[in-house]
Amino acid sequence: MSVRRLGAGLVAAALITPALAACASGTGTAGSTPSPTVTASGTASPSGAPVAGDAKQALLDSTKEISNGNFRFTLAGAGSTAEGLVHQPSQSAAMKVAIGGPSSDLAMKLDVIHFKPDSWVKLELTGPTADSLPVIKQLNLGKYQHLDQNRIKGNRSLGFDFEKVDPAGSAVLTQGITEVRSTGTGAYAGTIDVTKAAEAGSLNAATIAALGTQAKTVPFTAKVDPQGRLSELVLQLPAAGQTAAQEVKMTYSDYGAATAAQKPPADQVVEAPAELYSLFN
Repeated sequence: MSVRRLGAGLVAAALITPALAACASGTGTAGSTPSPTVTASGTASPSGAPVAGDAKQALLDSTKEISNGNFRFTLAGAGSTAEGLVHQPSQSAAMKVAIGGPSSDLAMKLDVIHFKPDSWVKLELTGPTADSLPVIKQLNLGKYQHLDQNRIKGNRSLGFDFEKVDPAGSAVLTQGITEVRSTGTGAYAGTIDVTKAAEAGSLNAATIAALGTQAKTVPFTAKVDPQGRLSELVLQLPAAGQTAAQEVKMTYSDYGAATAAQKPPADQVVEAPAELYSLFN
C-alpha cells in the first residue's frame, strides 16, 4: 500500500472527518413496551395499533443538538478508530485517528487540532512499508505541522468546516431510515438506506457501491439519552465482494459540556511541507 493510498483511506475506511455539532434540547422518550415497526413515513405496521409518536421522527430530532457544536464523539469501523471533540463557542475541534494496528504493513495515527483560523496535524506512520519510504523522513514526524488553510479547504481528512460540524453526518443518515421500531426506553432498531452515507461522511463511495442493493436496507441500532439526544448509532454492514461483514459505530456524549481544544505548544510546531499535502490529496 502506498502512502498516498493510505491518506485517501482516512475517509474511505469509514473514518469520517472532524465535521461536528451539538445542542437543541430534544425530549424524546420511548416507552418500555416496544412500539410496532413503522415505515419511514411513520405508518404503523399492519399488525400493530397506531404508533404513539413516530420513532423515525424521534431519531431525526435526536440529531438536532449536534448542530450546536458542543460535544465529544467516537467513531469506529473497518479497522479504524477516531475520537474527539467539537467546541463551537471557541471555534475549535480536535480528533485523534488510528488506522491499522501493530501487524499492519503501514499503520497511521493522526492527531488533528483546529482552532480557527489555524489547524495542525501530528502524524505517525509505522510498519515495514513506512520504514522503506524516503518521503517519511520529510514529514517531521513527532511534531505538530501547521497547515495552510488554502491547501486543506474541502479536504475531509485534514480540514474542518464549522458550518457542518457532525463527523458522521448522523442527520443525513437518519433521514435514510426505511424502517424503525422502538426496542426499549431510548433504544431503536431498523433498516437504513446508506446510499447517501458518503455525503454524510460515514462511509466511502466504493464501500457503498460494493453493497449494491443491500445498501438500501442496512440494519442499524440507535440509542438516545434521557433528553432525547443521539448517543449511539451502529450500522451493521453486510458482506460485499471481498469485504467481510463489519460494524460501523458512532457515539456522542457531553452535549453542551465539551471544552475547547488545546493548541499545540509553540516549540512543538513546524510548517507542513508539500509532501504532507500530497499524502492526503
